[in-house]
Amino acid sequence: MPENERIRKDPEHRALVRRIAIIALTSVMVVAFALFNYFLPFETLLPAYQFPTRSKGELRVHFLSVGQGDATIVEFPEGDLLIVDAGDGSFENGNKIYRYVKGLGAQGITLVATHADLDHCGGMKSLMDAFGAEKLYLPAIPSENKFYSEMIEAAKRVGCETETLTRYGVIARPSGAYLVCLSPYSQGEADKNAASTLLYLHYADTNILLGADIDAARERRLVREYELLSTVFDSGEYAVRLDETDILRVSHHGSATSSSEEWLRLLGAEVGIISCGADNYYKHPAAEAVARISREVDTVYRIDELGDIVVSVTQEGYKVFTNFTE
Repeated sequence: MPENERIRKDPEHRALVRRIAIIALTSVMVVAFALFNYFLPFETLLPAYQFPTRSKGELRVHFLSVGQGDATIVEFPEGDLLIVDAGDGSFENGNKIYRYVKGLGAQGITLVATHADLDHCGGMKSLMDAFGAEKLYLPAIPSENKFYSEMIEAAKRVGCETETLTRYGVIARPSGAYLVCLSPYSQGEADKNAASTLLYLHYADTNILLGADIDAARERRLVREYELLSTVFDSGEYAVRLDETDILRVSHHGSATSSSEEWLRLLGAEVGIISCGADNYYKHPAAEAVARISREVDTVYRIDELGDIVVSVTQEGYKVFTNFTE
């Protein structure tokens, strides 16, 4: 072979060898990462959030900042958690919820998916995979979308019991804390927002209403029922007094089609919490809804402006905190 041709081919050969080596090394790294993540998932390396120690008999409700979605954690005095919705399952929000739950050190987890939209139940799968769960309460209207199916499959995989939650369903604890489902009425409803799970939480003379994504029509219907009979939502020994609501997690991220004047006036809440993402596509909260809420509610907290909001409930009353993590 002529000398000049050998010289020309050698650099090409060396470049080819380098490319093959890079591809081989990359493949090894990908396989190694996959195996590492299988046996030691990435999330386990994330540091837990640090919280003030919960006092004896204290119940805390954590309204998490997860963008344009919902995630609420009820931390019972017994030490177990009720997680109502889990955000959209995105990498950022999923990691945030993981660190939060890890920091709380749950002694048991119960889940509630208020309805089948991505921004509410998208993070349920990863939660169950990471921590397991004892029970998953399903919305009245199921869905065939991918993330809903993954949530159901995850429940089966981790041995989590499932049950559809409708009116008069109760979640209670020995401490005296309880939640009553006020809506939906049954599994036969058609509108997924109107049929989202509305929960009334009572503990130590403090009442918190988790508004889900119900619309003004559903709100007015509930008002009419309550005005006819104030015990209409009671479930056995578990009383519901809407007109004694202290804290309202505002319906549907503060959309214009929710938070009707009749509803807000009946509740008479002292504190309103609006869960929405900063600069979100839907322009939540709507200016007209904010105006109505501000007229009827003493103090309004916006998660898009303040981040996580925590309500601490004891026998002495309740306190609202921002910047709760240490």
